[in-house]
Amino acid sequence: MKLLGQRLMTRDFDRQVAELQIRIIVLNGYTALGIPVTEAVG
Repeated sequence: MKLLGQRLMTRDFDRQVAELQIRIIVLNGYTALGIPVTEAVG
């Protein structure tokens, strides 16, 4: 698996866009895991 900091591997512009979208989805998934969920008690 390619690291997120490495440069784009594809040459075609449309594939570069798709590659960036995949990276964004992965980063958003990691961010969602780090957000605490609070619930009201009482």
